[in-house]
Amino acid sequence: MGQKKDLTGSEKSKIVRYLAEGCSSLKIAKLLKRDHRTIKRFIQNSQQGRKKRVEKPRRKITAHELRKVKRAAAKMPLATSLAIFQSCNITGVPKSTRCAILRDMAKVRKAERRPPLNKTHKLKRQDWAKKYLKTDFSKVLWTDEMRVSLDGPDGWAHGWIGKGQRAPVPLRRQQGGGGVLVWAGIIKDELVGPFRVEDGVKLNSQSYCQFLEDTFVKQCYRKKSASFKKNMIFMQDNAPSHASKYSTAWLARKGIKEEKLMTWPPCSPDLNPIENLWSIIKCEIYKEGKQYTSLNSVWEAVVAAARNVDGEQIKTLTESMDGRLLSVLAKKGGYIGR
Repeated sequence: MGQKKDLTGSEKSKIVRYLAEGCSSLKIAKLLKRDHRTIKRFIQNSQQGRKKRVEKPRRKITAHELRKVKRAAAKMPLATSLAIFQSCNITGVPKSTRCAILRDMAKVRKAERRPPLNKTHKLKRQDWAKKYLKTDFSKVLWTDEMRVSLDGPDGWAHGWIGKGQRAPVPLRRQQGGGGVLVWAGIIKDELVGPFRVEDGVKLNSQSYCQFLEDTFVKQCYRKKSASFKKNMIFMQDNAPSHASKYSTAWLARKGIKEEKLMTWPPCSPDLNPIENLWSIIKCEIYKEGKQYTSLNSVWEAVVAAARNVDGEQIKTLTESMDGRLLSVLAKKGGYIGR
């Protein structure tokens, strides 16, 4: 008689579930049509717990090797402990020892989200702050795009879990599910948009200008008074589709040129108050680890969250610009941490 197969992962999961429901091992064996002794053996092994770990003697690291590791850690930011030790030709060191050594000379950190500012960037940020220091920012339309996904940014789904409760399992996808590109603007205490970029459209100079024509110009700008059009200053960042000659010429034909088109310093998302609006909206649509099953549903969530942002919140953001400019000058062009 041939030997029976071991319990499958599915069968083991069912055994645990049946035990939680109060079933006896004999009943579980009948439900799974497996030998009773096999079920009992699995239950007994599960209850024994893990075997006590036997500590192995650790490899000693010389002072010379420590200096080599320190130099390698400085040259290889964000590298793993294994990669650092291998670059020094130090082998046979377990992970726990490698990490213990590195803790004395380094820290585990994530990559910086913001690009480092060089000297030219900082000078341009200071020049920009000086140029617009006396500007009436209530007349500036701050614009930008934001991409939202079905699952939200990594690491956002966290919060308190009651004792005895299990954390919910997030929805897994074979592919990312795509996302929705959203454009909006804020001026004084008013939100312009949000408007959705058509799925599958890549924003180059032509499609960007056509998008603005179909949304911002037709649905908002044309309805404004002559006084508004005369005084409004249009702000956009230096994305290639924004700063191209084609886009600049198109904006000029709409009367948005020279002093009415704000120049923008490089690497400066921290100076744009609409970035704070995006944070407010994302916190709302992804709260409690919320996930979405379609692009339309996440877009509807963005629209609903945008409607809940009142004029006072927007006014607080636009009125923060004077403080931002002063902070840039105080930090000699460095990031202001907003």
